[in-house]
Amino acid sequence: MTGLALVFGAVVGLSLGLTGGGGAIFAVPLLVFGMAVPAREAVGVSLAAVGTTAFVGFLHRLRLCEVELRTGMLFAVAGMLGAPLGAQLSEFIPDALLMSLFAGLMGIVAARLWRQAGASARGVRDYETTDQASGPTCERDEAGALVLTSRCAVLLVLVGVATGLLSGLFGVGGGFVIVPALVLFSGMSIHRAVGTSLMVITLVSAAGLATHVWSERDVPVAVTALFVVGGVAGMFAGQSLGRRLSALRLQRTFAVAMLLVAVFIITRNVNA
Repeated sequence: MTGLALVFGAVVGLSLGLTGGGGAIFAVPLLVFGMAVPAREAVGVSLAAVGTTAFVGFLHRLRLCEVELRTGMLFAVAGMLGAPLGAQLSEFIPDALLMSLFAGLMGIVAARLWRQAGASARGVRDYETTDQASGPTCERDEAGALVLTSRCAVLLVLVGVATGLLSGLFGVGGGFVIVPALVLFSGMSIHRAVGTSLMVITLVSAAGLATHVWSERDVPVAVTALFVVGGVAGMFAGQSLGRRLSALRLQRTFAVAMLLVAVFIITRNVNA
């Protein structure tokens, strides 16, 4: 069990280091199906382990100036408002349905990311690949800084609240929503979006975990600690590997990994 927790934690950390998200996408299924941890306990372990691992990665990215603090804080504050509501909603959803909804969401986001990556491969810049004919909602000045108009702020806040809801509901940090949103709507490069996402995941996960503990749900300390140790090791390995991969390859790797996990979850639920 100890070895499994370390290995699974490393998988989660590797995902976070590579893509800035997807850690909890793997954490919850690995805990539930690989270690037979009850779904609601897995949510608590995931929030604690992913949040801690993301914090370590965020500090590293911050030193490299790969974090947009203003954009990230806007996302994080909105997400911290939505996390408690998501945690309360999860009480009314059966475990099997919760995991099926989780898988469906993963499939939708994976398809969107793959489509966006395909547009980039055809020569369209990251921030020009939304479906809007007029371009992304958020714009950037000549220096590359985000121009935070009211329309842009409202969109980012709404996505941030949705991220918080998902965090509380599924035990995810929300990176698999944050990274595509930052790339698609704010015109941010994926490498910079990864660093910013890690900051948001840290804060949103903390809010979700606080609600989880406040609701007197169990969080196995030993499993969580092992997940964190493995996760931090995987995080640094992922960040090192990520610097050798192009943004296009990162996005497609992220999309494929998410789709595979979604198919696995659905298959397990159907067989059960």
